[in-house]
Amino acid sequence: MLVQKFGGTSLATTDKLKSVANIIATTVKTSTTAVVLSAMGKVTNRLITIIEAAKNNDDWQSMIRSLENDHQKTLIDINCACATEAQKQHTNINYLFQEAEAKLQGISLLAQCPDDIYSWLITLGEQLSVAIMYSQLLSLGLKVKIINARDCITTTEDTYAGEVDLPQTKQQLAKYKDSDAQVLLMAGFAASSSSGKATTLGRNGSDYSAALIAISLQAQSCEIWTDVDGVFNANPREVNSAYLIPQLSYYEAMELSYFGASVLHPKTITPLMQANIPCVIRNTFNLDSAGTTISHRSYQSNSFATAISSLQNISMVTVSGPGMKGMIGMAARVFETMSNQNISIVLITQSSSEYSISFCIDTPSKQLAKSCLEEAFSLELKNNLLEPINFKDDLAVITLISDNMKKRRGTAAQFFQSLAIANVNIVAIAQGSNERSISAVIEGDRAIRGLRSCHQLFFDSRQQVEIILIGCGLVGDAFLQQIQKQQAYLNKQNISIKVCGIVNSKGALLEEKGIDISNYKELLKSELQSIDRDKLKTFRQHSNMINPIIVDCTSSQSIAEAYLDFFQAGYHIVAANKKANTLSFDYYQKLKHTAIKHNRQFNYETNVGAGLPVIDTLRNLIRAGDSLYKFEGILSGSMSYIFGKLDEGLPLSEAVTKAKNKGFTEPDPRDDLSGMDIARKVLIIARESGLNLELSDVKIDSLLTEELINCKTADEFMQKLPELDDSIKLLSQQAQAENCVLRYIGIVNQDSCQVKIEKIPNGSALYSVKEGENAISFFSEYYQPIPMVLRGYGAGAEVTAAGIFSDVIKILPSKSSFV
Repeated sequence: MLVQKFGGTSLATTDKLKSVANIIATTVKTSTTAVVLSAMGKVTNRLITIIEAAKNNDDWQSMIRSLENDHQKTLIDINCACATEAQKQHTNINYLFQEAEAKLQGISLLAQCPDDIYSWLITLGEQLSVAIMYSQLLSLGLKVKIINARDCITTTEDTYAGEVDLPQTKQQLAKYKDSDAQVLLMAGFAASSSSGKATTLGRNGSDYSAALIAISLQAQSCEIWTDVDGVFNANPREVNSAYLIPQLSYYEAMELSYFGASVLHPKTITPLMQANIPCVIRNTFNLDSAGTTISHRSYQSNSFATAISSLQNISMVTVSGPGMKGMIGMAARVFETMSNQNISIVLITQSSSEYSISFCIDTPSKQLAKSCLEEAFSLELKNNLLEPINFKDDLAVITLISDNMKKRRGTAAQFFQSLAIANVNIVAIAQGSNERSISAVIEGDRAIRGLRSCHQLFFDSRQQVEIILIGCGLVGDAFLQQIQKQQAYLNKQNISIKVCGIVNSKGALLEEKGIDISNYKELLKSELQSIDRDKLKTFRQHSNMINPIIVDCTSSQSIAEAYLDFFQAGYHIVAANKKANTLSFDYYQKLKHTAIKHNRQFNYETNVGAGLPVIDTLRNLIRAGDSLYKFEGILSGSMSYIFGKLDEGLPLSEAVTKAKNKGFTEPDPRDDLSGMDIARKVLIIARESGLNLELSDVKIDSLLTEELINCKTADEFMQKLPELDDSIKLLSQQAQAENCVLRYIGIVNQDSCQVKIEKIPNGSALYSVKEGENAISFFSEYYQPIPMVLRGYGAGAEVTAAGIFSDVIKILPSKSSFV
C-alpha cells in the first residue's frame, strides 16, 4: 500500500489533472494506492472570498456560479470515457454546489458564518477534486473507491484546526485496508468532530490527511506530490545556489517545517515518524527527480549542516521588570496567556538575570497578544513590577538545521560569523536542547541577505564578494580587465567576484545581479543613473549583497570623506585613493574605529607602494614586536623614472616629458614634482607606525618654484619647466662627483617625516632604483644596520590594479578557521 497526496498546483488545469491521473495509474501497477487530493489551484482562496461576500451581502451568487462552471468545464474537458459516470459526477458536482448555495444564502441572511458551515464551505474544493479525479481514474479503467474523510477523521470541536482523535481515526480508516479497489480516493483537509460538525485539519492540512491514512493503512510510504522537486537546503527563490536534499531525518524535517519550509505541513511528520513510514516529497511536473525522502536517516554530505530556513513577519515580545526575578511561575503565566488565545510561540529566549523573557510570534497576532498580556499582568504593570510590555516588529528568524550539529564544535560561531559578514545584526538567539537547530532573530529587511551569507559559508564552496567600483579611469579600467582576465582561475579557486556597480563622474551603473564588465564602456554611455553617497547607501540597504566592497580608484576628497557613511551602510572599502588616510588624524582614527565597530575591512595597500606590500610588511613587523627606527624609500614610480633619466644626462624637462608620454606621471606633472604625492605616502607610513602627525607636519622640499606651481595650465607649466634644467643638472653633477646619484625620497623617522632630494651613495639599496621602480628600506630593531628592503615597480595602472585586486581577495570570507 502506498499513499499519494497531490497539492492544488498539481490539479490546477485539465492537463495537470490528467498527468496526476497517469501517475496514479502507473503506481497501481505495482501497489494499491490511497490518494489524497487538495482543492484545485486557488479554489480555497476563492471560497473564502465568496464567504466574505455572502457575509457582506455582495454579489456572491455570480462568484459561486463561476466556480461551479469552472469545475463542470474541467469535468467535460477531461473527456471521461464513461459517459454514464461523467453524468453521475456532473450531477454530484451540481448537488454539492446546490448545498453550498443554500449555506451561503443563510450566511447572507445572518450576516455571519457559523464555524461548522465555514469548515464545510472551505473544504468544498477538495470534494470537487475527488469527484473529477474519480471520473478520470474510471476512464483509465481503474477500480476506485471514495473514502468520505468526514466519516473517518475525527477531531475536537475546534472547527478550524481540530486536534485529531488518533485511535478513533485509525480505527475508522483501517476498515479500508482490505478493500479490493485499486485506488482509494479521499479529500484532504476535511474532518468532523465527534458530534458530527464539519471541521478542518488547518490550512494546508491535506498533508496531514495523507499522513493519517498512511499510518491507518500501514502504508509502505507516503508521497507528497507538489510543484517543486523536493526539500531544498534553502528557499531557492531566495538563494540561487540552493540544492535539493535527497535525504532528511524526521527530526530535521520537523525543524524545517516549524521554521518555515512551506513544502511540508508541521503536523505531517510526527505520525509518520512514530509509525516508521518514509515520506517522499516529489514534483508532479518532473518525474525524473527522485525527490526528498524523509526517514530515520539523515543526509550525509560534505557539509555538516543540512538546511537553513527563515520565518518572516515576526514580532518579538519582551516581558521585563523587577517583578520577574525570583518570582516562580511568571514564565508559566506568560505562556499560559498566549496558549489561551491560541497564539503560537516561535522562539523563546530569557536573560540569565531573570529580569526579562522574550519570545517571538507572528506579527498578525501582535495586537491580541498585547491586549491579553496587559490584562493578565495588569496588577504588576500598575505597581511598576513590570515595565510596559515591549513589542519589536519587522523581524525574521533564521534557523540552521542539522542532526550532525551536536557532533561538531564551532557551529554557533560559524553561524554568527556568517551573519556578521553580511552586516546583519542579531536581535536574539535560541538553540534547541536537542542541538538540532540554532536560531537568530534579525531585522526582517536583512533576512534574505543573512540567508545567502549563511548558505554561502555553510553549503557553498564558493567565496563571494560584490564590487562597487568608483572611478573607471586607467586604474579602474585595468582592475576590471584583471577581473575579467582572471575569471577562469577564480572559478577553479571557487572565488566569485561580482561587479554590481560602476560609478564615474557622470553617473552610475548599479545592478545587484552583476554587470557585464566586458561591455561596461558601452553601458556607461547609455544606462547611467544619477548617484550620490546616499544612493550608494540605499543600494546597499535595499540589496541582498553579502560581502559588498567599495573600490575607490579616484583621487577625490569628497569620496574619501564619505567612507564613514560607507562603513556604516555595510560596505568594506578598498582604497587606491590616498586622501582618506591623509586627512586629519582625527578622521584617520575615526575610519579605523568605524571599520572595526561595523566589522568591515579597510584595505589600502596601494596607497604607498602600488602593488608592493609595504603596509602589510610594516604591520607584520609591528605585530611581531619590532619597532620602526627609520623608513626611507623611493615611493613614486614617476619620480623614479625621471631621476633615473637624470643619471643618463637628460635635462629635467626632457625627462618629465618622456615620463608623461609613457603615462608615468599624472596628467598635470606638478602633482608629482611638487612632492605632495610622496608626502601623503610617508604620512600614511608614519601613522601606521604610530605617529600622530598631520599632512602639514611633513616637510617637503619641492622641485618647483612658486612661479611654476602657479602656472594656469599643465601646458604652460611644461613650457616653463626648462627653467629648472640648469639647477637640477648642477645638483646631479655634484652627486656624480661624489659617486652618488640624486633621488627624490620620503623619510620617516621616529618623530617626523620629510620629502627631499637626497644624494644616494653607491652601495645603498636605493642607488640603482630607476625606470619606474620603487624601493623601500625598513630600519628597525630587528633589521639593522642592514635594512629590510622591498623593491619593484610602483607605477602604472596594471601594477596598481593588481594591488587593488590583492586587497579585494583579502576580504573573501574565510572558512578555514571552521574546518
